[in-house]
Amino acid sequence: MAGVVLENLSNRKLSILGVTLLLVLVGFFLIGGIIAPSPSNVISALTVKCIDSKKVFNTSTWFNPRSTKSVQECDQVSSLKDQKLQERQIEANQIVFAQWLPLPRGGKQLDMSRWFQNVIAVIQIDIGYSEKNPIGPDPVLRMFASIGYRDKHDKEDDWKVLARATEDRHLECHLDDHEKEEGVHYHCNLIPFFELGSVHYDYYLVNIRIPVLESRGINLGIGSIEDIHVVVIHQNGGFTQVWFSMKTVVFPVLLAVLVWFWNRIQKLSRLPNLLERTLFSLGIILSIMNLPIEWLTLTFNMPYMLLVGDIRQGAFYAMLLSFWMIFAGEHMMDQVERNKLSVYWKHLAAVIFGCVCLFVFEMCERGVQLTNPFFSIWTTKVGTNLALTFIILAGMSACLYFIFLCYMIFKVFRNISAKKLSLPHMSSVRRKFYMGLIYRFKFLMLITLLCAALTVIFFIISQVSEGSWKWGDENISLEYTSAFLTGVYGMWNVYVIGLLCMYAPSHKAVANDGWCTDCEEGNFTEIC
Repeated sequence: MAGVVLENLSNRKLSILGVTLLLVLVGFFLIGGIIAPSPSNVISALTVKCIDSKKVFNTSTWFNPRSTKSVQECDQVSSLKDQKLQERQIEANQIVFAQWLPLPRGGKQLDMSRWFQNVIAVIQIDIGYSEKNPIGPDPVLRMFASIGYRDKHDKEDDWKVLARATEDRHLECHLDDHEKEEGVHYHCNLIPFFELGSVHYDYYLVNIRIPVLESRGINLGIGSIEDIHVVVIHQNGGFTQVWFSMKTVVFPVLLAVLVWFWNRIQKLSRLPNLLERTLFSLGIILSIMNLPIEWLTLTFNMPYMLLVGDIRQGAFYAMLLSFWMIFAGEHMMDQVERNKLSVYWKHLAAVIFGCVCLFVFEMCERGVQLTNPFFSIWTTKVGTNLALTFIILAGMSACLYFIFLCYMIFKVFRNISAKKLSLPHMSSVRRKFYMGLIYRFKFLMLITLLCAALTVIFFIISQVSEGSWKWGDENISLEYTSAFLTGVYGMWNVYVIGLLCMYAPSHKAVANDGWCTDCEEGNFTEIC
């Protein structure tokens, strides 16, 4: 009967294929470790305190701390305790914390690059201890924030509104009793500020007002604010170039292997079995994720690309986890008929439910951010607890999935060991052939486990690394390096391409020596 390539490929050719795929995988890790810079970069900027001479502020007025018209646009003050503020009877409503991004370097104004792709901004507030104005219980900061933008060719004062909103942020600050001296800064967590799905413009201007309205209880009990630091985290432009290049090269290669695989399937006299259909679907989903549509962001403003990327990544996770369940189940080699999707409904339902929860979580934040970049699910205690709970449950679910996958593969190995008892009854030639087949199969299962382990680790690290900026814990330094990021991405592609090559129908015939009496034609997974 006709089998799959993995069954009939000679040891020499299989070794060449394996070594080639291994070298390609090593190349992916080396690209990230040697060529690509770190995945992200951090800009920390201290805002400039500007005085608005008008008692009632105009929302259309921008305060630019580095404008050549700085006298008119930003009357700067070095400290909020400056005597000039008292002499001019300046109120808190007239203070504007402003900053122009990016910061200058070497006396030259830099510009944001479209290679940065996206931006996450948080703020760090310096609050000085004061017996006259201490921080109250559960303080809430209300700020009126604006983000403006312009390009190099625009006029210097031609700032356009990108986003403007009034937002509340809960302050989490503490100060030990022995530190309570006048002017000592509280230890405050980072506060989520905004998130942009694209970096399409050259310059961005941030204006923040913290009005005090005693009659309405707004911004009371928040202490004496002295300074505001804006911390901007963006994707490194050099890493983006490497990432785009990798996707551009990998996409046509995987697509060509997919076409070759399906062409071989179509030449069979039977319909594709479940494993072949699932593997082909995995290849399609990975090809969609590989499609380098990100190149369009260098020309067009596409703030939704961050959400699109998350959806593609989530779809791939769902397909990959489902495939591993089916892949292990179809190799179980017991008396259960498993060539039906309905057999795996319990396994797939759990995977799909988890991925739907992930999708809903992303839509609750990134979906709203398309219209309001200042929105964050982390701004309320309920939202923060829900987000932290989700991250913890997601990590635990990923670990439980991996444990269950190990259990399934353990059962597969146990069934194989039972089938090996019939090998001594075969001729030496056939026994040698099937022993080699078993070793190949076991090795492939171990590779699957390794791939699953790295995928789970990557998922957990990515969730914790991104979330740590939002929940304000600066002590968490868990993050992925460029080598790990490009290596895991390369591993997914190498793994899928390898499976497509090895599980494609073979043109060679394999004689049946009585060991497998009911095996379906071309189905290596049922070595009865």
